[in-house]
Amino acid sequence: MLCFPQNQSMATISYFLLILSIFVFADGGSIGINYGRIADNLPSPVNVVQLLKSQGLDRVKLYDTEPTVLKALAGSGIKVIVALPNELLNSAALQQNFAYTWVQKNIAAYYPSTQIQAIAVGNEVFVDPNNTTQFLVPAMRNVQAALVKYNLDSAIKVSSPIALSALQSSYPSSAGSFKTELVEPVIKPMMDFLRQTGSYLMVNVYPFFAYTANADVISLDYALFRENSGVVDSGNGLRYVSLFEAQIDAVFAAMSALKYNDLKMVVSETGWPSKGDESETGSNEANAAAYNGNLVRRVLTGGGTPLRPQATLDVFLFALFNENQKTGPTSERNYGLFYPDEQKVYNIPLTTEGLKGNNQSTPVNGSKIQETPVSGNGNASTSSSGKTWCVANGKVGEKKLQAAIDYACGEGGADCRQIQPGATCYDPNTLEAHASFAFNSFYQKNGRRSGTCDFQGAAYVVTQPPNYGKCEFSTEYSD
Repeated sequence: MLCFPQNQSMATISYFLLILSIFVFADGGSIGINYGRIADNLPSPVNVVQLLKSQGLDRVKLYDTEPTVLKALAGSGIKVIVALPNELLNSAALQQNFAYTWVQKNIAAYYPSTQIQAIAVGNEVFVDPNNTTQFLVPAMRNVQAALVKYNLDSAIKVSSPIALSALQSSYPSSAGSFKTELVEPVIKPMMDFLRQTGSYLMVNVYPFFAYTANADVISLDYALFRENSGVVDSGNGLRYVSLFEAQIDAVFAAMSALKYNDLKMVVSETGWPSKGDESETGSNEANAAAYNGNLVRRVLTGGGTPLRPQATLDVFLFALFNENQKTGPTSERNYGLFYPDEQKVYNIPLTTEGLKGNNQSTPVNGSKIQETPVSGNGNASTSSSGKTWCVANGKVGEKKLQAAIDYACGEGGADCRQIQPGATCYDPNTLEAHASFAFNSFYQKNGRRSGTCDFQGAAYVVTQPPNYGKCEFSTEYSD
């Protein structure tokens, strides 16, 4: 139900400012980074910790429990995920004493000075050529039992990163399902374990792989979070404007099909290579900067996915450095945000503070990369005409849109007369269209100031005039 402003008292104005602060400062997700060390030219762990701190990165994921790294991280305030490598799964699964000893030497000896938050037991075990799948869940249980023994189970979670190849189907997202041969032997037992221990599923998500293998049918803009018409899921009618979100929701759908809707997901790896072989379409600096820069903006400005709009996205970028001793295609050695000499491969914001006034990411050669916010996250740069508009983000759902309209047209003082029955902008008579008109009125009235087109993720800025029938959206700007 729409409501309209009367004469506003100072108390009303104070209430207006309070509500505005609630809408403007929406909860965002978190950004961490993977620190791999398959290289012979990397800086010392002490220098790496200083680099992480200088970039405002307070979450790091490791692939082992290297003592020099864990000691360097002590007292840094950086939250750490460590790993029990695949080659130790057999021992950890079959010998409880091995798990006790491993946790005592590699976890208890460093915690809490080193803020270990989770243990990744194995990595992409289902595609491990050594066929260690059968050992995964028993190893996770034994590691958990060891944490209990040392009174660390309430502080440290146990999980295991899976690859998207664990899915039988991922398109459309609503058809997401796990491979049949994995469901009973390992997926269900693992999900039960995660639920029982209050942990979460780790998933490695790489839109780059899907794009480079299907560049003839997948839009590059869709893969890089840039402006595009989106893809409508034929199964649930949801519109996706990024391949990343579509892949995430395919996993959510697969979890839901097995009735594990309550489990949280963390993206334990995602990234885009700055260099690749000739056959690796799209592997270049500009695309890597666009993907990672837009992803960071997408995560930190809040909002979930079309299937789970209230979910918080916690993401670990891959990777901190280019690693010169990795095998495989050229791309494998070029996922780093930094060269081994600690110079940036390209410039992207990594923190909320870094997003302010930064709507473009650039390679180190300085050439600009087009970035357009999508899904209601971030502020678009001004169009060539100097005009911007505020429109509704339909993905947040009707309840959130209606609450935001009520505020904008009520305490917010937006001019909503044109969306009343019979008025010029009543048609199309949809909540999203009416919300867009109300949000834009509020945005223009408040001088297009930063934060006045957000409404807790229910709105975002565009640089092209909205198209809702005969309705003309105001561009009146008040300094």
